[in-house]
Amino acid sequence: MNIFRTLHRSILILFAVVVISIVTLVHISISKIVAEQSRAQQKSHSPALRLITEELMRPLHISQTLAKAQELIRLMAAPEGKQQEIFAMLARLNKEFDLNFFIASELNREQYNSDGRTIVLEEGKVDWYFRYKAQPENAMADIGQWQNPQFYIDLKIYDENETFLGVFGVGKSLIGFTEVFGQYKEAHGYDFIFVDQNKDITLTSDPELLVQGATFKNLTQLPWYQALSEEQQASSLNNLLLPIKGQESLIAELNIQPFDWTLYLITPLQSRQTEISRGFIVSIVTLLAIIFGLFLVIYNLLYYFKKDMQKIKEIDILTELSNRSTMTLKFEELMYEKQSVSLVLIDLDNFKPINETHGRKAGDIVLRQVAQMLQSEIRNTDYLGRWGGEEFILLMPNTGPHEAVELCQSLCKKLSAMTITTGSTSIQITASFGVSFTAIPRPMSEVISAADDALFSAKRDGRNIVRMELVKSE
Repeated sequence: MNIFRTLHRSILILFAVVVISIVTLVHISISKIVAEQSRAQQKSHSPALRLITEELMRPLHISQTLAKAQELIRLMAAPEGKQQEIFAMLARLNKEFDLNFFIASELNREQYNSDGRTIVLEEGKVDWYFRYKAQPENAMADIGQWQNPQFYIDLKIYDENETFLGVFGVGKSLIGFTEVFGQYKEAHGYDFIFVDQNKDITLTSDPELLVQGATFKNLTQLPWYQALSEEQQASSLNNLLLPIKGQESLIAELNIQPFDWTLYLITPLQSRQTEISRGFIVSIVTLLAIIFGLFLVIYNLLYYFKKDMQKIKEIDILTELSNRSTMTLKFEELMYEKQSVSLVLIDLDNFKPINETHGRKAGDIVLRQVAQMLQSEIRNTDYLGRWGGEEFILLMPNTGPHEAVELCQSLCKKLSAMTITTGSTSIQITASFGVSFTAIPRPMSEVISAADDALFSAKRDGRNIVRMELVKSE
């Protein structure tokens, strides 16, 4: 309930800030620009907002809505023998929305496209699928630009049991987008340049800067950018006046999330109108940024809200540590990344008598305080979770077994020195540690088994100690 209340308040505050900002900008604009000139300039800029909203945000909203369709989830959950039904659905969506759709099936390891093509998802050949699958994000937007530039939005699909079924994607050709840019430039004289995080020019109204083959042109290749000082290149170019192609031009800069692009709006200015135009362009672009930012902030609020709800499923409510399934996924992720891992099982000694003598409430307090202590003492690179009952699990990436034993001995000593207060009762607690290690990708069950053997040895040898057992080679 607190999460819903926080979301509601955040959206209300966001709208209040946007309304106040817009009112303030309008007031400043009116004080500088006559009404007729303001209306004319606003009319000339409105296509930019419409282009961004219709051409970029529309596919995002459509993909998010369709990703929840039961028909899509049903087909992706059992795709075998349903290729014709899948292609029929994709073709229907293509006709209804005039967008390109595809399904990348995790079960079949095949990609089905709305144009009827099938692509085998082979690791090493279809790099994007396996790279995106390994990422924690559930949504990704990107530009693919070769002979026919495409704007892509990919969404991970899960069934009701949170099983990963594959990726549902939407693609939109940007040829029409660039054609409208050209018409807009001809009508108003402005140039648009979109660049990615590497300063590669992905979209532009300047035909001389369009991509050649599979090679992007870079912002640093432009003469006017090369003429900037290193300090100017390292900072924002917003409101900068520069001579571009023989004309004094004003540059407006706008960061566009979640696509991680930067938009440069280049406006040629007549000398006698420079001051008025500068104030107007800044006001309009700021207004454009606020309105566009409103779409993005609301999207991010909903995204993080969903992420928080997902996080509730990933933690152990009592200790607020990662639960068993989350730690299993983290181990598999480390194996996928081919990292060496030391795995440690930590079992509290003589925990059952605490519940029997002091009650389960006292036992819960002990578990919470032990979890807090362990979490505060481990390294930032380590992962701690509750494995079950009074047992915890610790993953130590890129850590050898002997180093892990030394670190666990320190944890063991600090734990035995703790005094836990439960009401009027003080309790001393110790724990036994079982350490195992793998340098190569292998099933978690093998590593857990070795750690269990080490933990058994620690219990057998008197508890409150650390023991190590390496995975037996076959």
